Amino acid sequence: MTNKIIFRDLGSLQYAKAWDYQRQCFASVTEAKFSGAGNSIHYLLFCEHPHVYTIGKSGNDSNLLISEELLKNYGAELFHIDRGGDITYHGPGQIVGYPILDLQKFNIGIKEYVNRLEETIIITLKNFGIKAGRLEGATGVWLDAGTSKARKICAIGVRASRYVTMHGFAFNINTDLNYFNHINPCGFTDKGVTSLSQELNKTIDINEVKDVLKKSFEIVFNAKLIKG
Repeated sequence: MTNKIIFRDLGSLQYAKAWDYQRQCFASVTEAKFSGAGNSIHYLLFCEHPHVYTIGKSGNDSNLLISEELLKNYGAELFHIDRGGDITYHGPGQIVGYPILDLQKFNIGIKEYVNRLEETIIITLKNFGIKAGRLEGATGVWLDAGTSKARKICAIGVRASRYVTMHGFAFNINTDLNYFNHINPCGFTDKGVTSLSQELNKTIDINEVKDVLKKSFEIVFNAKLIKG
């Protein structure tokens, strides 16, 4: 069965507002799931955030390499949030995706869900001539995984409650990678980060990437995105 997913592109949005909006969508999905009426709702949200660092519930504050006071000088905020994973950066030129899905309707668990998010990014990158893959022991999507040149192009950190998901992925397109110099990305001290623009050595049409990403998501999740 093909699940229908409500798609919304929220544009540039402050992290706190996006997190609050996620929670509203999460409540709608959960309410539909347990209403007893057999209904289901799913969402996929895209947005870009102004400069912000987020630390997951298993994260370590020491992976932020500058003081919170100094963060303000860089125009960045900091949030401790309820997803898995350690610290990451969000900013302009990055596609942040928040799938809010009832995984039981997709007949998958959390591990398979993360795997499918990774696969969605991998397929998208293939459309741009980039071979990407996974790194054992680390979530996300990597280039040259397993080599000394390993670098992450997409971070993934999720939360699920009663098999309803929140948070998601951060896909570097035209991202200013200098902001990653202030952290140990995802807790790693020996791995790099990259972006689609850096790999292709040109500025990328982010809307073109979004279109490919949406199609890849539909394929991997056997779903249909609808505007709502």
